[in-house]
Amino acid sequence: MHPETTVLKAQGLVFRHSPPPAPPLFDRLSFGLPPGVTWLGGGEGSGKTTLLRLLAGALPGNAVQGQLRLHGVSLAQDRSAYQRQVAWLDPRDDARDAQTARAIFADMPAHHAGWNPDVLQAHIAGLSLAPHLDKALYMMSSGTRRKVLIAATLAASAPLTLLDQPFMALDRPSTDYLLHLLAEAARGAGGAWVVADYETPPGVALATALELLA
Repeated sequence: MHPETTVLKAQGLVFRHSPPPAPPLFDRLSFGLPPGVTWLGGGEGSGKTTLLRLLAGALPGNAVQGQLRLHGVSLAQDRSAYQRQVAWLDPRDDARDAQTARAIFADMPAHHAGWNPDVLQAHIAGLSLAPHLDKALYMMSSGTRRKVLIAATLAASAPLTLLDQPFMALDRPSTDYLLHLLAEAARGAGGAWVVADYETPPGVALATALELLA
């Protein structure tokens, strides 16, 4: 992988949930993410979600060792500039549960320079979200809630897009729509997408794959 084609470079990542002598979850983990779709696999407890949070810059800096550089921006040196290049809404985070879908969408442009309202409208249609825009997340089914977060994440049009088990609880038409988007992303030469899941997304040509051991 040539440096000019690497969107994100991770070097020597070390992270542990508990202080020493507890063993680290990641121990000197290094990899590069090229443009296109990367599958992040691994069994239960292997750390898929934790690694996504780490890549998003969502874990405390003092809990992580190593280097992350996204389009040349170092997380350690400029956390804010790094985070603005990452599209990530954690489906396990309930902090937005009192917000409506419309309010979540309205908040995104302040954090993402690439936010595209036309793309958002396409995702609202593709994921059948129009009847749910003025509902709070806690009022939605788990599938609809997940679709709102996916639509917001994808409309950010960020250099790095992170999706955690995006197909969970989705209906068949929404699953097909998302697979179509991933297949398009796999053919493009734009940003890097990371899909964390137990299985690879069918019909999507992967740029690379990372598999964590439990």
